[in-house]
Amino acid sequence: MTPKVLVVDDHVLIREGLRRALAGHPTLSMIGEAASKREALVQIPHHKPDAIVVDLHLPDGSGLEVIAWARALDQKLGIVALTFSTQPEHVLACMQSGASAFVEKNSPIIDLIEAIERSCKSPLSFSARRATDVISSRNRDFGLTSRELEILEILPTGMTIVEIAKSLFVTEATIKTHLAAIYRKLDSGNRVQAINVARKAGLLPQ
Repeated sequence: MTPKVLVVDDHVLIREGLRRALAGHPTLSMIGEAASKREALVQIPHHKPDAIVVDLHLPDGSGLEVIAWARALDQKLGIVALTFSTQPEHVLACMQSGASAFVEKNSPIIDLIEAIERSCKSPLSFSARRATDVISSRNRDFGLTSRELEILEILPTGMTIVEIAKSLFVTEATIKTHLAAIYRKLDSGNRVQAINVARKAGLLPQ
């Protein structure tokens, strides 16, 4: 089944540009759009898209609010944050709100399409060009690898080891190995303790 995409952006040119780009795309289709936060809160549950593209700056609120709301609504939803901003703190805010990816508006359209495709496959795995710098600044005291951080971000969702393995396309044994490393590096005995330590350190949202 072709993944369905809904775009939340108050700029008509952005919405039209993405619609044209997806019109002939073999694996994605655009099924709806919203120009404001209020419209997004109506259109998303109505259309039930597989992925949404959200501008961080909306006329009646923050795109981060839409992202957090949408993530709480559906853990399997791909969420791509789209903005002109290049500030690392905005990348972190998107990650903490539940976005699957962060793309700058001046990026080539292929970057956005690839981010949408990745978000559909791994909605809880965050990706962004600037994410490495942001995360590493908060991770320097723990030494977690990028994959361990990826798994750490999934832990608060309550997904089982089997579910995490399937979402990341790896074996259960691999996830167990990563979890053991995460617990050791965070000096934690279990998932709950690891989440609490990560939240206090700023690696996970409160």
